[in-house]
Amino acid sequence: MRRIGQVIGVKPERIEAYERIHATVWPEVLAMIHACNIRNYSIFRHGALLFAYMEYIGEDFAADMAKMAADPKTREWWTFTDPMQEPLETRDEGEWWAVMQEVFHTD
Repeated sequence: MRRIGQVIGVKPERIEAYERIHATVWPEVLAMIHACNIRNYSIFRHGALLFAYMEYIGEDFAADMAKMAADPKTREWWTFTDPMQEPLETRDEGEWWAVMQEVFHTD
């Protein structure tokens, strides 16, 4: 199992809409997250900053993320969520959410 932390901004004027849409995530999107081997997925907000945490249980993260990105319902979901987000300037090339380095973990 691989733990993943990611961060992105949310446009301050879109915070309420972002939280509202995530209160009722489409079942097809949730099913695709599960089908792509993502478990224990959470998004937290502090001001205009979003932090996502997930656990990946698959064998090929890149292939699973490509599968998710190819899913028509997920792509439709992103047409609503992506315009609400503000990617960090410090993210790596090709990233939308900036992947964070894990510096500590305990069970």
